[in-house]
Amino acid sequence: MAEEREQGKEDLLSQEQTIQPIIDFGSSMIRNKEGTIHVLTIVGQIEGHQLLPPSSKSTKYEHVMPLLAMVEESDEVDGLLILLNTVGGDIEAGLGIAELIAGMRKPTVSLVLGGGHSIGVPLAVSAKQSFIANSAAMTIHPVRMNGLVIAVPQTFYYFERIQQRIIQFVTANSHATREAFTELMLQTGELSADVGSVIYGEQAVSLGLIDRIGGLSDALDCLHGMIREQKQKRRETAK
Repeated sequence: MAEEREQGKEDLLSQEQTIQPIIDFGSSMIRNKEGTIHVLTIVGQIEGHQLLPPSSKSTKYEHVMPLLAMVEESDEVDGLLILLNTVGGDIEAGLGIAELIAGMRKPTVSLVLGGGHSIGVPLAVSAKQSFIANSAAMTIHPVRMNGLVIAVPQTFYYFERIQQRIIQFVTANSHATREAFTELMLQTGELSADVGSVIYGEQAVSLGLIDRIGGLSDALDCLHGMIREQKQKRRETAK
């Protein structure tokens, strides 16, 4: 009887250890015979240096960055799956996360579900392979800022430089051309209160922005294939 109680306590602790990272960081682990995959969800608004209201769903960069470093260095984790449904948010925080993902050696796959808007676009293309649901949307628009802006030429030059950083990153990590992406970013007449474009699944793939149309099973199959290839290369190197 005592052994059963102890086993019950251990099972409960194991469940709590699995559930808590999902609550705190929007992440979880998948373990099976194919390998171990870390699942990271990037949802709501990307929070930067300013705290968002408690009522806002947000992804905090100070949580995600060390988490990505842990995934990269962990001997237990074989690959990373990024699930995206974000409205965008802080540019530098989003670009920082995207650069970390792009710089990882481990297999990475992203899946855009619902929306990968604004700074969500660099996050979507940062993985080695990217997927998008057919119904998902991506908003591409110029850099803009809310609140007080010092109206001097230097401010607008700064905006232009940030915009060029985004364009450079997206085109370097996808098959989209600089011209096509810039044209979508500066398009007028499509968004009711903004400059830019909204594209959907098939269009994102045809532009070369995203690699494939697919769902969760497609993204996982791709990631498992990449993990198998990496393990095979390691075995060949070890011989």
